[in-house]
Amino acid sequence: MKAMLFAAGLGTRLKPFTDHHPKALAVVNGRTLLGHNIKYLQQYGIEDVIVNVHHFAGQIEDAIRDNNGFGSRVTVSDERDAVLETGGGLKKARRYFEAEEDFVVMNVDVLTSLDLGRMISAHRSSGAAATLAVMRRESSRYLLFDADMQLSGWENRNSGERRIVRGGSGDPGARLKTETGTPGQIVKGGAEGLNPFAFSGIQVLSPALLNIPFDGKFSVIDVYLHFAGSLAIKGYDHSGDIFIDAGKPESLEEASKIRWFKK
Repeated sequence: MKAMLFAAGLGTRLKPFTDHHPKALAVVNGRTLLGHNIKYLQQYGIEDVIVNVHHFAGQIEDAIRDNNGFGSRVTVSDERDAVLETGGGLKKARRYFEAEEDFVVMNVDVLTSLDLGRMISAHRSSGAAATLAVMRRESSRYLLFDADMQLSGWENRNSGERRIVRGGSGDPGARLKTETGTPGQIVKGGAEGLNPFAFSGIQVLSPALLNIPFDGKFSVIDVYLHFAGSLAIKGYDHSGDIFIDAGKPESLEEASKIRWFKK
């Protein structure tokens, strides 16, 4: 099984560190975020990893070389010319996964105790095209799921924007509707019975998700919403696990105090 780590972002929340370094090389307990997550994947037998690079790309390449891939076989997807965001980055790297039955994709600045093996088993058992790790926690943006944990929409509670998939999985007439309300408020109507979960930036995907109809720079969330009307895009609730969004200085400090993330 293979995996991808999204490491190309500018990491603006980690300034001033990211004025001179990529966020992937921020350190928690003597180990970089890149190193932590390559080691995390190894726990589940995943030792073939592709890492996309843009911001201070050379530093990431040097770290991979100097650490012998942190014990894994690491390939670089070069986005020096233009950062493509998560969706564009996945599309650029898709040939790496063409022979795989399924594969893992995750953000490099996520630290978690999620049992990835269990999530992979759930993905395979369900036959889903995508399984998204989600939690019940505070966030400004939420993925919306129906009672069967099928992705049915997305909302930004700061901007008031909501995107709802009209129709369910397998419905050829399903379409995506965008609504906008007052920032800080939920748009009324259209989401009755849907459950909000915060996305954890970890996903198990099948090759059906690689037939991406967008080009250039776009979010992987756009891909999931596009396919949610025709494919099974499932949520995997891992509420209660340790989860750190390590893209902020205070989060790095928090993670350094958790025994789970010791070197």
